[in-house]
Amino acid sequence: MTQAELFFPRPATPPSPLFNFHEPAAAAAALEDTEDEPRDAFSAKLIDYPHSSADAVRVAEQRFRRELEKQLGADVLPAMRAFQNASESSDTDLTKHELALAARWVKAYDAARTAGFRDLGDTDEAYFEVKAI
Repeated sequence: MTQAELFFPRPATPPSPLFNFHEPAAAAAALEDTEDEPRDAFSAKLIDYPHSSADAVRVAEQRFRRELEKQLGADVLPAMRAFQNASESSDTDLTKHELALAARWVKAYDAARTAGFRDLGDTDEAYFEVKAI
């Protein structure tokens, strides 16, 4: 330290607003808002399964939903809509992206259905219904 620094100190720079120690919750909330993109909400319900308790059905629905999200990520609803459009129209009416999403939906739904029925057993009448919330 020199004599100039000792007798004539420089003013301290104010802290950055991002690192304001007096309001840590506000800064943390600002960071959290930018990290995750909102996902589309959907429900998955087991329909027409006759031989099970409510707890087993709930666990099967959770397992189905988790596997569907694992397979498709944030594309669950767009893939479902693309599949519905593909079922109701011809291939020439759809884009390549919509056809690819529809194909992903078929694979993901099959994997999720297998995961959902893992402990329940399979029946011909039962199925999982996916709806946008």
